[in-house]
Amino acid sequence: MPHRIFIAINLPEEVKGELGKLGDLGGLGEAVKWVKKDNLHLTLLFIGYVRDEEIPQICQIVKETAQGLKPFSLKFERVCYGPPKKMPPRLIWLDLEKKPELVQFAEKLKKEMAQADILRKVENREFSPHITLGRIRTWQWRRIEPEERPDIERELDLQFEVSSIEIMESVLKRTGPEYTILESVKFV
Repeated sequence: MPHRIFIAINLPEEVKGELGKLGDLGGLGEAVKWVKKDNLHLTLLFIGYVRDEEIPQICQIVKETAQGLKPFSLKFERVCYGPPKKMPPRLIWLDLEKKPELVQFAEKLKKEMAQADILRKVENREFSPHITLGRIRTWQWRRIEPEERPDIERELDLQFEVSSIEIMESVLKRTGPEYTILESVKFV
């Protein structure tokens, strides 16, 4: 049975708690399907469906690619609609600062997975560090008059320490995705 895999940075519980306090930004209500607090994470690379025998290889590539990484902090910059300049927007997300080590790691990880033929669909867009807070339901969004669509953009003064990267499995269910950590790679 195939596994739906992605590589992520999970957030500490206290950060998830702070983000949970943001609530229904702009009063969008039913126009947004909010991400469960426990599912908040920063996706570094979405791989997609893989076979059982590919999982050890994925874990090994992540370990090798992460060698030499030291713990670092990440700062949230702002809450906004995303992706930028996309109308109608698809998401409400948190922009994070573009730390060079994070961007380089994500790009190197993408390259290594593609070379190993694990990543079969390589997107050419640049890595944009963000955390998805909610997915906009397009049909309900279109029912809101343009001048009544809330401006949700705001600065956020919050940061956290990154000391590991996780290989995650996502199982899609009616109630939303359920994530399991397959392996955690700690920085030294």
